[in-house]
Amino acid sequence: MTSGAITADAAGSWKLGDLTVNRVGFGAMRLTGSAAFHHGTPSDRERSIAVLRRAVELGVNHIDTAAFYFSSLRSANEIINSALGPYPDDLVIVTKVGPYRDYRGEWGASARPDELRGHVEENLRQLGRDHLDVVNLRRMRQDSIAEHFGALAELREAGLVRHLGISAVQPRHLEEALEIAPVVCVQNRYVLDLSLPGDDEMLRICGERGIAFVPFYSVAGEGGDHGAADHADDEVRAVAQAHGATPAQVRIAWTLHRGAHVLAIPGTGNPDHLVENVAAGALRLTEGELARLNTLRTQSG
Repeated sequence: MTSGAITADAAGSWKLGDLTVNRVGFGAMRLTGSAAFHHGTPSDRERSIAVLRRAVELGVNHIDTAAFYFSSLRSANEIINSALGPYPDDLVIVTKVGPYRDYRGEWGASARPDELRGHVEENLRQLGRDHLDVVNLRRMRQDSIAEHFGALAELREAGLVRHLGISAVQPRHLEEALEIAPVVCVQNRYVLDLSLPGDDEMLRICGERGIAFVPFYSVAGEGGDHGAADHADDEVRAVAQAHGATPAQVRIAWTLHRGAHVLAIPGTGNPDHLVENVAAGALRLTEGELARLNTLRTQSG
């Protein structure tokens, strides 16, 4: 570990079931390129491997990935396997199933419940694991998740999966899932300046139940999987300047300030951005700064 570098434990830790992770983790989607879902230019493989290894050196022990994170030449799972296998004992790899892309990268229909075992096994193969630490069911607009989540619960009972989570859900879906099996995390879109119906309610419910809340696109904002927008709101920029930080760091810090159960998974293929993202866990915002930033949510809702 490089002397003087801020490490991922600066923001504290949380438990995904019986697995302790630092609250600043790493999202693997951008390892495959800047626009993996949009046939963008594939990333440099050696650079992506270096970023992953550096992340672990900086104390990152929570990596979020999926078998459908790939571009024309790169697979996030394969890069993770190549970079980090054999895996450190404390490394928690979280993957997700539900969406489906064919070998050409085209999106297909959501996986049926009876297809989820094959998707779990594909993640196992790509990652070189005999079980998956955490699998999130990514809801694909279906009204009920019971059948899909039940299929994953069976795989948990069979030992292929250790813990389960859900993604892109509403509070009623969480209640539905909890009637079937324990839920260790909820992964939803949650953005400083993009207030979505029910997202603060889900954040609150997870905190009350001791369930990790894991926002995605917290830095990219409205850019989503296309990447972060080039602009920063004046309030975000002002707070960043006061701390000698970047707007992206302020967005990560604001996310972490939303509750001790909130985990950040910023993703990047840039080594310098990685160091900045991890360092954001040490950024402490004042009550006044948080109040200023929170006005962006009320204005955008």
